[in-house]
Amino acid sequence: MIILAIEKGDIIKVSYTGKFGGDQIFDTTDEELAKANEIYNPRGMYGGDVVIVGAGHTIAGLDEDFAGKEVGHSGTVIIAPEKGFGEHDPKLVENISLTKFKDQKAFPGMNVELDDKRGTVVKVIGRRVRVDFNHPLAGKDINYEYSIDEKIEEPIEKVKGLLALYTGVPDLEVAIEDNKVSIEVPAMLSFNQRWLMAKGRVASELIEHLGLEKVSYIESYPVQMPTPVVEEANEEEVTESEE
Repeated sequence: MIILAIEKGDIIKVSYTGKFGGDQIFDTTDEELAKANEIYNPRGMYGGDVVIVGAGHTIAGLDEDFAGKEVGHSGTVIIAPEKGFGEHDPKLVENISLTKFKDQKAFPGMNVELDDKRGTVVKVIGRRVRVDFNHPLAGKDINYEYSIDEKIEEPIEKVKGLLALYTGVPDLEVAIEDNKVSIEVPAMLSFNQRWLMAKGRVASELIEHLGLEKVSYIESYPVQMPTPVVEEANEEEVTESEE
């Protein structure tokens, strides 16, 4: 039996746990581990992610490490800042007037969003607040323990896996005929800004990596519409799904 190594463009299912500072966990596909470390996201997907190798679905250092491995491989990779969350840029640390916070009481460690930028309060000095707009893990070495659980071969499972990565919905209705795919989009995703921003990219990736000729989204609405919950997102969330 010939076992082929994973190559760029392959679609695989991986399980992983990301750490920094020795044993501080910031990212995992293990639901129980996420809960135990207080990083559980009720809207998140657990049990493994389906990713296209080389497509940037994880941070660069982890994505590059997949190539050349085999299904069943497990190991650890140490990732330097330039292949992780970048170097810490002093220019992204700004002093901001306390009036920008309106009725909020600023304090060190507070996560904020100002002028469409996300940051963390470093220090409060009188009427000025120092905010660091770098990624919280910028400048840090990180490590990922991961395993390659499966190489996805069936076209429909490839589509479903990629959709789950972007939507958090594990089993959307998918049909492929004459090299064209139709995807039934439930009403709840019509109010999901992350999905609205990502669906063009999803279609491009399906066409590029699965060789499909056309991707069609079919929106479906029940007779009684659920109360919409608008989930906001920004470009960083769409392009860095690993975070």
